[in-house]
Amino acid sequence: MNGATVIAVIAVVAILFFAARYIYKEKKKGNACIGCPYSASCPKHQQGISCDMPQDNK
Repeated sequence: MNGATVIAVIAVVAILFFAARYIYKEKKKGNACIGCPYSASCPKHQQGISCDMPQDNK
């Protein structure tokens, strides 16, 4: 492995680590849909339901 390959592998591993850490922290806060811009005002989010989960219309 040359130096450029090592740097590229380290960069990819760092990106994956920080992405997983962000997802873990957001889930721990209770965010149902991470990255959704409407999570603060969406009724599904306030009930803890994810956007992609079907909701019964009764």
